[in-house]
Amino acid sequence: MEIEMSAGLWVAVVMPLAALLWWWNDYWYVLPFLLLRHPHLPPGYMGIPFLGEMLPFLYYFKLLRCPDDFINAKRTKYGDGVGMYRTHLFGSPMIIACTPSANKFVLQSDSRFVLKSISDELVGPTSLVAVEGDSHTRVRGIVVRAINQPNALRKITLMVQPRITASLKSWSQRGRITAYKEAKKIVFANTAKYFASFETDRVLDTLDDLFMGLIGGLRAYPLNFPGTAFHHALKCRRKAEAIFRQELETRKKSEGSVPKNDLMESLMHMNVEDKQLSDTEVIDNIVSLVVAGYVSTSLAIMWAIYYLAKYPQVLQKLREEHVPISKKLKGDFITYEEIASCKYTAKVVEEVIRMANIAAFIFRTAKKDVDYRGYRIPKGWTVVCWLRYLHTNPEHFEDPMCFNPDRWNEAPKTGSYVVFGGGTRICPGNMIARLQLTIIIHHLAVGYRWKLVNPNAGLSYLPHPKPADEVEIEISQF
Repeated sequence: MEIEMSAGLWVAVVMPLAALLWWWNDYWYVLPFLLLRHPHLPPGYMGIPFLGEMLPFLYYFKLLRCPDDFINAKRTKYGDGVGMYRTHLFGSPMIIACTPSANKFVLQSDSRFVLKSISDELVGPTSLVAVEGDSHTRVRGIVVRAINQPNALRKITLMVQPRITASLKSWSQRGRITAYKEAKKIVFANTAKYFASFETDRVLDTLDDLFMGLIGGLRAYPLNFPGTAFHHALKCRRKAEAIFRQELETRKKSEGSVPKNDLMESLMHMNVEDKQLSDTEVIDNIVSLVVAGYVSTSLAIMWAIYYLAKYPQVLQKLREEHVPISKKLKGDFITYEEIASCKYTAKVVEEVIRMANIAAFIFRTAKKDVDYRGYRIPKGWTVVCWLRYLHTNPEHFEDPMCFNPDRWNEAPKTGSYVVFGGGTRICPGNMIARLQLTIIIHHLAVGYRWKLVNPNAGLSYLPHPKPADEVEIEISQF
């Protein structure tokens, strides 16, 4: 009798309750579209209450360490179809876009989608990543001219090399270093110098700590109370802002002195809609650009060191390209024009960036209800452009997990390579990132040998892909 009652209770109560919880998000978000006869949401599964599909997401990214299988599982279950899937991640209902056509539709539709900033409080509400329309166009224009055009890149090429060469020499003297840690020091110091002419170790160390704290809060839940990562990030943001504001005030008091020809100087004298940028706008844009380029460029350098150690035949080809240039220079720094002539190096750089997949996905928000191939993207929902899947899909790149610069002998399929985003929001610093990577490859190739301490180190994928040891190497000069 007790067994029969338990079985009846299970059938009558527990199983329906479990089914209700399992499909709760789908009932909550999808059912209204069915009842009101709206266009259907894309196929998919919204997950359980509150958590959505975060547990499967973490399972594939952290436990299995097979992040691409998160999308593969959806393709297997729901088919390729429209190239979009509904889900619930990071506390929000979402639409995943994972094909070239779906991503193009989202990234090049400013009238339908707006950049979803994780926190305007951290990156700055008046920064390039937050403003829209004409203000975005004008601010973007001055930033691109200041850091991403040939004249600017020529100057940056010469400016960054003293610290790069000094750092590499220091690495060889120490014998063993952690590439990611050391790359961050180089990138941050050069960024701080070109953006705001900061060079003293004391200021650099302080800003470095503050920006690491700020970046640590970007992917955290926005809970602003002591002890949370977001609260700490806000404190770091205010302290970093105070340092930049003090520098601005100093420059204003010394008007007429020799210009510093850095990004801050350009933004201070920029006119938008017939008026100069405010101090807050200048600071917000510098902070947002540091945030965008600091970690990503450091990771790219780390991965270049990793792959060149793993693929010595690629490194040998690089040496064949760069040694003649080095001999011609006779100790002088490589120039922007010489960098532009290094065709094989350019292919290596693109392959490093593709393999690194530093920005696995980027976010947009639907400004209004948007229909795409018969499906509805509701107003206010987040759309995730799953860029990583474009770059690791064998339909786009043959043997995608093999490091093969020669694949760049031919242009990639349209829409399959968007490592810097797309549309009007494409990363304004994409060329400066490629430049720094090329310069460090040049100096490593002509002057150093190195090997991985842990060649079989496991990989982690959150918050960014990197080996568990952050690429520890033994390095020496020729």
